Amino acid sequence: MLKARIKRYLPEPGRIASLPPFRRLGIRFGDPVLWMINRHTISRATAIGLFCAYLPMPMEMLPAALLAMLWRANLPLSIVLVWLSNPFTWIVIYTPPYLLGAALLGETDISINNITVEAMLQHLAALWVGCLIFGVALACAGYFAVRVVWRMMVLSIRSRRGAGGPAGAEKRAGTGGDGGEK
Repeated sequence: MLKARIKRYLPEPGRIASLPPFRRLGIRFGDPVLWMINRHTISRATAIGLFCAYLPMPMEMLPAALLAMLWRANLPLSIVLVWLSNPFTWIVIYTPPYLLGAALLGETDISINNITVEAMLQHLAALWVGCLIFGVALACAGYFAVRVVWRMMVLSIRSRRGAGGPAGAEKRAGTGGDGGEK
């Protein structure tokens, strides 16, 4: 099962809580909900990770981890999704939010050919406004997308079990699953 494979690669919460830099936060790192893989924790982690990936600041993993602890989301996924934003993707990720922010604030935007990180830093307010809007929109979209996809997968598994599993065989045989006659 996919859950078991993923859990093999996740660190043990107790081991992380015992590391010297994290001893003060050990109580929260030891919270089993932060390591659970279910529809609720994964959808919240997706929203947190996508929102924090659009924060134009260094070390976005720190707010992602803090928000995951606060809202009891899957901590590893919250942190991993932040890595969508990295030095190789900054221009691609931050250009549309910057253009939106510049349009909303009425600033003259930088021409597309001249967009660099330095030029964007000169127009920081437009960048932040656009990034917050994009971050919130992507967080909402990611949250609901995970919930819908998870639900569709569960329904698909249930329908396959009902059609070909042991319960389905009993229904087709007419026993109704309770061993008695109908």
